[in-house]
Amino acid sequence: MLHAGRYVELESTLCELLERHPDSGAAWQMLGVALARQGKNSVHASAMAAKLLPTDAGAHNNLGNALARLGQWDQAVASYGRALSFKPNFSDAHSNLGNAFSELGQFEAAAASYRRALEINPQLFEAHNHLGNALRLLYRPAEAAASYRRALEIQPDFAEAHSNLGNVLVDLGQLNEALASYRRALTLKPNFAEAHNNMGSLLRGFGQLAEAIASYRRALVLKPDFAEAHSNLGIALRLLGRTVEAEASCRRALEINPKLTAAVAALAETHADRGLFAEAEEIFKRIISIEPESPEGWAGISSLRKMSVDDAAWLTVAQKIASQQLSPRREAYLRYAIGKYFDDVQDFDQAFSSFRRANELAKQYGATHDRRAVEQAVDQITRLYDRSWLSEAGTFTMKPERPVFIIGMLRSGTTLAEQILASHPAVYGAGELPYWTNAFAAYKPSADGSGTSAALLRRLAADYLRLLQDLSADARHVLDKMPANFWALGLIHAALPGARIIHMRRNPIDTCLSIYFQRFETGVSYANDLEDLAHYYTQYLRLVTHWRTILRADSILDVTYEDLVENQDAWTRKMLAFIGLPYDARCVDFHLTNRTVITASKWQVRQKISASSVDRWRNYEKFISPLLKLRELDPGG
Repeated sequence: MLHAGRYVELESTLCELLERHPDSGAAWQMLGVALARQGKNSVHASAMAAKLLPTDAGAHNNLGNALARLGQWDQAVASYGRALSFKPNFSDAHSNLGNAFSELGQFEAAAASYRRALEINPQLFEAHNHLGNALRLLYRPAEAAASYRRALEIQPDFAEAHSNLGNVLVDLGQLNEALASYRRALTLKPNFAEAHNNMGSLLRGFGQLAEAIASYRRALVLKPDFAEAHSNLGIALRLLGRTVEAEASCRRALEINPKLTAAVAALAETHADRGLFAEAEEIFKRIISIEPESPEGWAGISSLRKMSVDDAAWLTVAQKIASQQLSPRREAYLRYAIGKYFDDVQDFDQAFSSFRRANELAKQYGATHDRRAVEQAVDQITRLYDRSWLSEAGTFTMKPERPVFIIGMLRSGTTLAEQILASHPAVYGAGELPYWTNAFAAYKPSADGSGTSAALLRRLAADYLRLLQDLSADARHVLDKMPANFWALGLIHAALPGARIIHMRRNPIDTCLSIYFQRFETGVSYANDLEDLAHYYTQYLRLVTHWRTILRADSILDVTYEDLVENQDAWTRKMLAFIGLPYDARCVDFHLTNRTVITASKWQVRQKISASSVDRWRNYEKFISPLLKLRELDPGG
């Protein structure tokens, strides 16, 4: 009956037998198995078997499994230990013991148990997979990857190992390979909720937020009480500016798992986005109450205000945690925060040392930057999107003036410009919309311009205007502050020739240094290396110069950050006039405007305008020689 899967019938038969022979250890043992196969509590039956068969390793192993199913891990460890005392070469018991140690957070002990199991039976593919999990938690990703690959050599269709391999490849910064692993896992097991969740997080790292959200939602259809997927969905929704939905997802995650610190951190960020910094700090402190040495909790606090020497106690704890064995991602989180502390208190040597460490760590898990690919992309754009292409494309389209684009390098003042303009009652600030990034990636004109389609451009324009209408039904202008839209300006101008474009420029060294000092939620491949930053900046400038030669001169207004800071009133008037609006004093008091700001500058734009970040690079001049070649590109120089 056991092998036939007739567990209910077997249970009934064994209960009748045990009424007649209550001291039959073998019957109790079989009953425990029958109950376990049905998902029922088998502890009593397994304990009776172990009592009546005190030297039977199998009975003690089964009892350990029954206890493990109830989460009674310490007792399970004891039972597996008794099994191994009678049968030292019991590979399954060694593997099960490893599982119990893993649940108790004793990962070195777990790895040792898995290795012992595999010495006895090298073909235990699940033990190879579990060993990989333990090694990953011990921050030994290369060894973990080897274990997952060994599991897959034995069992190529093991979907869990493919997904786990994807996770560790993300840790190693091998993101395309990780994507292939997740896809393989989902090909083998389409209803694998964990793999959909993992795929979503990788896509989020690529900045593909809509696709990430779809993956998280798929995971939740399959597993509605999946706390991590609810939390990740909240994080992605927040990055799209959908704050109410983001908070709801985070709160749902915390209903399921009140100790899920990632959800608490995301909830704190939604409060900070709305300028509720005191409330956000209290929420970050909740993380610390759950996990006293949480890098995310301690680092989060530093982002909410300017630090001072009065925060020395914060620094002591942060440095202590950072010196422990952490994954590169978690240590980087703290190193960026420690760098910010030292920059705030003007200890620039210590600040740069911390930021340099943070960026070296970020290189370990971030996407590899390809300078040649960036050059080729700019070459292709300048070749295909020329005056003749734009002339042909421009004959097909509408000329709405509602959209206003704010473009430029990251950290060039785009958030400041948005906050100033969004303080006008006729303007709605929509934040960073990914629409044109996605459209540009999908649209590929042919070399002879034959790929230009009137219908396509009309559809792109109509869909975008519908998106703006959904965001704000009555604002005269809607701001799209996606800095990287500078890549797509040709397509944007062809589809929406009436749109206004504000191009923010800032001292290139200050711009690049500010990027280097910032931890980004989604991948910015060039951010972690000064040479890469200098190279990327020159390519950005090359592309913007190209757009300047082919777009209508009156469609773009160049605004220099330093000029805006020095003469806010005059430049506010220029920007408002450029988009056809009258002056409004509320734009000067932009720091009082109550709106959601989802960028690293959310604290700064709620302060009065200041020149404190102008020529900031001079404090770090001795460390940043790769950036100094950009001095001649200074828009104010």
